[in-house]
Amino acid sequence: MKIPNGQQIIEEFEKWSPKFLAMEGDPIGLHVGTLNKKVERVLVTLDVNEHVVDEAIEKGASLIIAHHPPIYRPMKNLQTDFPQGRMIEKLIKHDIAVYAAHTNLDVAKGGVNDLLADALGLAETKVLVPTYEAELVKIAVFVPESHEEQVREALGKAGAGAIGDYEFCSYTLSGTGRFRPTEAADPYIGEAGKMEVTAESKIEVVIRKYEKDRAIRAMIAAHPYEEVAYDVFTLENKEEAMGLGRVGTLPADMSLEEFAELVKERLDVPAARVVGDLAKRVRKVAVLGGDGNKYIQAAKRSGADVYVTGDLYFHVAQDAEAMDLAVVDPGHHVEKIMIQGVVDQMSNRQNWQCEFLPSEVDTEPFRFK
Repeated sequence: MKIPNGQQIIEEFEKWSPKFLAMEGDPIGLHVGTLNKKVERVLVTLDVNEHVVDEAIEKGASLIIAHHPPIYRPMKNLQTDFPQGRMIEKLIKHDIAVYAAHTNLDVAKGGVNDLLADALGLAETKVLVPTYEAELVKIAVFVPESHEEQVREALGKAGAGAIGDYEFCSYTLSGTGRFRPTEAADPYIGEAGKMEVTAESKIEVVIRKYEKDRAIRAMIAAHPYEEVAYDVFTLENKEEAMGLGRVGTLPADMSLEEFAELVKERLDVPAARVVGDLAKRVRKVAVLGGDGNKYIQAAKRSGADVYVTGDLYFHVAQDAEAMDLAVVDPGHHVEKIMIQGVVDQMSNRQNWQCEFLPSEVDTEPFRFK
């Protein structure tokens, strides 16, 4: 196993949670330090504060992956006798980089909102607020039959051929390839100046447009020919929409009071604010991690009986009550579910000599009495 550098780790992370999924203006990406270094330990956290930085130092982590950006608004100065400045100074002195994945991790499949929906046991989930629809392309490559499986495997490992719940999907046609190498060529098959006729396969795969370049590089690296013949076609059909929040159904209906208790238990919170008649029966659930005030109408339009989100404003709660939409607010901090989610996702993606460690620091600022 090899020790990866920070660039490789983030490149792998962004295959799952690419930057372009983030909402406009969201300050994601590298906030502090450099990724141009070997990284043996990564600390995963919801927030970055001085206690988390101390934890990273103690555990020997040289990279922190956080959900909430530590520099959310532009800084006018960096004073090391104030908490944020002191924290950044400590990060720099200990050569710890900080990378933030915020709304892109909310939108990503298997990200924050899917983790919340899964924790609540929701089935048949759909996106609550669509924000992105991936364009698809088809790659068609011509390859000698001897290397057909090798090229097909390389394309699949690069993400080509992923359709819904299936992967490594491809279609193959057999045919005859003809070419004549020039004197300057160094052909894998044939001789300079002589027409060559060989049995070839045409492999076709579908891939998201934003992943196309990576797949083509992998395809060319696995291909035996000096000059690889391939086509790229833009498709009219698009992938299923991605976006913020999820809507799904519980295994059985229950009272709002029972559901609130379920939320507390499954999302590991001591209390939750509830809007609505506690005796109301609920089954269809909308969930959106973080501050979901602006999406209250979307939750209602989805047909949800109850909306699970954080940071609910007083007047928004009144609006929900007026439209007969129950709300359970377990707080913003339930997004901590991403910590183990990211650790699991990244630990299983590459055979690296690198540990992904869940932060054990409690960054919840509220206490309940």
